[in-house]
Amino acid sequence: MLLPQVKETVKDLLRFRSVVTLVGFAPFKTAVAALENINSISEGIITEDLKIFLDSCLPESTKQEIVILGVADPKLGVNINEALGIKCDHLNAVPEIIRGIRFHFHNLVKGFTPQTSTVSQLGLGHSYSRAKVKFNVNRVDNMIIQSISLLDQLDKDINTFSMRLREWYGYHFPELVKIDAEIFAERIISLTDYRRKMSSYLGSKMSSVAPNLATLIGDQVGARLIAHAGSLTNLAKAPSSTLQILGAEKALFRALKSRGKSNTPKYGLLFHSTFIGRAIAKDKGRIARFLANKCSLASRIDCFGEIQTSIFGEKLRQQVEERLEFFTSGKEPKKNIDAMREALEETRQMLAEQAAVKKKSDKRKRSDVLENGLKKENGHAVNGEADTSLPKKKKKKSKGTTDK
Repeated sequence: MLLPQVKETVKDLLRFRSVVTLVGFAPFKTAVAALENINSISEGIITEDLKIFLDSCLPESTKQEIVILGVADPKLGVNINEALGIKCDHLNAVPEIIRGIRFHFHNLVKGFTPQTSTVSQLGLGHSYSRAKVKFNVNRVDNMIIQSISLLDQLDKDINTFSMRLREWYGYHFPELVKIDAEIFAERIISLTDYRRKMSSYLGSKMSSVAPNLATLIGDQVGARLIAHAGSLTNLAKAPSSTLQILGAEKALFRALKSRGKSNTPKYGLLFHSTFIGRAIAKDKGRIARFLANKCSLASRIDCFGEIQTSIFGEKLRQQVEERLEFFTSGKEPKKNIDAMREALEETRQMLAEQAAVKKKSDKRKRSDVLENGLKKENGHAVNGEADTSLPKKKKKKSKGTTDK
């Protein structure tokens, strides 16, 4: 068939059905299975579901009739030919036929409507795109930036209102004005409660987005670093020297403008960390440089790591503690490579334990499903509900008894 004729045939459903016949259709059981298959097929990898489908639906080639499989991706066609020995084609009329199948899919398969087909394709497309760009909706750092900004604003407002209430309460007013002061005090208390809730929300978001950075330096300082950098990705891409002076840009440019007359700042937002406050004056710059290095490592692990864990942050925090002790007592701290090896080993153990727990829970779910299925089969339906009670055994008549 010529290509122009195929294009005209694709537009009309009746003509397309006369050319294309549905032989087999295997729907995916879950959205996870669909995502795994589309990820593998996009890279040219043949999945087990695809092998089973081709073996069951595709007829074997004979001398009289050669079977050719039409594919959209030439890379996938080459792999199918090498693995299964099936001849594939992606040229000529194949793209137009595939386009027609997509266009008339809801008419070819029973039980499908354009709405359900669009919804399923849209959901799978979002999941596929999210997996491709390594985007996780639970790890969006925009909410952290907004939360820490709102938290800072609440701190300023609560402080201002509390000072105003203190001055207001210090003067003598009649009872009517006293009622107004009490209403204002209740408003400040509600703002303080909201600030407490916002702080806990920020902590939960930091534990899901940047657990290692939050464990190392704290929720609020880590959130301020992310907000100042613009995003967790920008913070991870920045060198540790830039991270060290984040928040002290004015002092830095003032020092550069003076051409050596004043010293450059040693720290910016890192000053709010407890490690800087615990160090003596001469060691503050050294511990700030070391802490910035560890914060840079933690942010990169959080941003580009696929495993969500705070083990690395705990090890990095332990290294900073050992460095502080080294500055005071001279005790040799642990090397970074040894600490990272310990963190990797603990992470492997954690993943193994999680896999064992998941396997155990899946096994329990399967046994529960089987048990419920057997109960439904053995139970008697009474008023639309299954009777789970055991059937009573009939009493056997004794040989000596006779009916009267």
